[in-house]
Amino acid sequence: MAVKLDRQQVAEQMQRLPEWTLQGDQIERQLTFQNFVDAMVFVNKVAEVAEELGHHPDIRIVYNRVSLALSSHDAGGLTHKDFQLAQRIDALAK
Repeated sequence: MAVKLDRQQVAEQMQRLPEWTLQGDQIERQLTFQNFVDAMVFVNKVAEVAEELGHHPDIRIVYNRVSLALSSHDAGGLTHKDFQLAQRIDALAK
């Protein structure tokens, strides 16, 4: 099982992820695309990366907007795994 990060570790990781916000025990990012199809293409890419990393992000799609939330529920909060996935998502979003 992954180890939950302490507040200091979370703060250090958040500095590397300016597009993400800390909301309780999870990090969130909102993305907007030209249309629904582009949003779905992105979500499918996120799904592939998440599966590769053994992660299961919370994903919400509303037409051309995608909301992502990451947390390691089994660890009770944020872990290095969450931040690793966030960095990969940021690379996909470029």
